[in-house]
Amino acid sequence: MGGKIGVMVCGHGSRSQAAVDEFAVLADRLPEFFPDWPVEYGYLEFANPVIRDGLDKLREQGCDHILAVPGMLFAAMHAKNDIPTVLNTYAAKHDIKIEYGRDLGVDTKMVAAAAERIQDALDGANTANGEVALHETCLVVIGRGASDPDANSNVSKIARLLWEGMGFGWCEVGYSGVTFPLVEPCLEHVTKLGYKRVVVFPYFLFTGVLIDRIYGFTDMVAEANPDIEFVKADYLNDHPKVLATFAERVSEILDGDNAMNCALCKYREQVLGFEAEVGLAQESHHHHVEGQGASAPGSNVEDCDLCDTFCTGACRLDMDHDHSHDHEPSHDHDHSHDHDHGHDHRHDHSHDHDSHDHGHDHEHQPYPQADHPLGPESVRKHLKSD
Repeated sequence: MGGKIGVMVCGHGSRSQAAVDEFAVLADRLPEFFPDWPVEYGYLEFANPVIRDGLDKLREQGCDHILAVPGMLFAAMHAKNDIPTVLNTYAAKHDIKIEYGRDLGVDTKMVAAAAERIQDALDGANTANGEVALHETCLVVIGRGASDPDANSNVSKIARLLWEGMGFGWCEVGYSGVTFPLVEPCLEHVTKLGYKRVVVFPYFLFTGVLIDRIYGFTDMVAEANPDIEFVKADYLNDHPKVLATFAERVSEILDGDNAMNCALCKYREQVLGFEAEVGLAQESHHHHVEGQGASAPGSNVEDCDLCDTFCTGACRLDMDHDHSHDHEPSHDHDHSHDHDHGHDHRHDHSHDHDSHDHGHDHEHQPYPQADHPLGPESVRKHLKSD
């Protein structure tokens, strides 16, 4: 094989300093799994260090064979397009080998970690308020939300595995942005189902503006429905099984078991509603927000003219009809998304769209359901009046 191996964890980045700090803690724990390899991390946007900084540190330590993984739950635009573009550009410039692994994905260890977070929340609620049977409890799993139906559908699969595995009476799925249903309409629907308790679980890696949004809308719906007990479960964070899954994603690059789900990739196949995106060029769109940091303009909800106590996502309303970005343009670009997560179809760090040699300029395709009433449009009623 040759060369000195280094490990690079590629995060999304956030304007939330707490989110950045939590990601750093996770990245700092990965060397436990790879004591013989240097491990560095970097962010695609907003936070420092940026991905190039982490790669520079690995080169400075003599690494010329880098195993890079997306620090993301599922594969959508950031992991399929943006991160591979950064890695490809860096590898070509410095003549080093970078192999790109896959997203955390639908994995039994991730489901087990999620179940433990949910069970912790249930145990706390039972102690505080008395036990409610699981059959009288509705589970609501909230995912990041992306313009990629493959990533969105994986949230539903995780939810089903949790529902069936734990035995809840019912389960619904919602999203924090981009797609539908968003948190508030999802929870409003749940209030009509007749369950005594509703457990809201953000299937996210870290905190950030989007977690605040999920909990904020949960509080709003709970206040309007005092007869229903709403329980807010914690997000995944640095659960041991999450760390183990990250380590597995690195190891499988060398093992040749870097299996990808290309069958439902909208850039490769005619996915219903997204047919125009087959073969789009692979390029990153985050250079303008690299390394801005948590103090960048628009980082705090207090600076926003559209929201009060938490970011509702109102700043997306005019954007979503024209763009399919999977990030929030104002307060935060949370890296849990989704974000939004990625792979290479040839098991290196290339997206392999280039092999089609399309020769056209890339542009974001409009999200086909941007005007859905249960999507970002549902936030319009919360716009602050002048």
